[in-house]
Amino acid sequence: FLQNLSQTPVLRELLKEAKMPGTTVKIESPELSMLCCFSFKQEPQLIKLDQPGPLTLAMHQFLTEMQETKKGVVTPKELFAQVCKKAIRFKGYQQQDSHELLRYLLDGMKTEE
Repeated sequence: FLQNLSQTPVLRELLKEAKMPGTTVKIESPELSMLCCFSFKQEPQLIKLDQPGPLTLAMHQFLTEMQETKKGVVTPKELFAQVCKKAIRFKGYQQQDSHELLRYLLDGMKTEE
């Protein structure tokens, strides 16, 4: 799922902007702009970003490494450590469902807003 998240342009852009607190970002949905022939059009959302938390910063760092690294293998050690701080159930490397980890990751980043 981390590879899928790394290919989500809106997420990558938001995380890049999140490093600069106080920035206001405009989010437009390209899918909705294609629906212009219909009678509705969604306005872009403006979001003011606060200081990013440690989980958000770890996610940004990990996705940056995935996009820019040439070494081939990237490990999410710091990102996983930050997830474990928010969700103790993942400590100990016991087998967990990936969708649960994804939920805790995204919920954890959301609470850092």
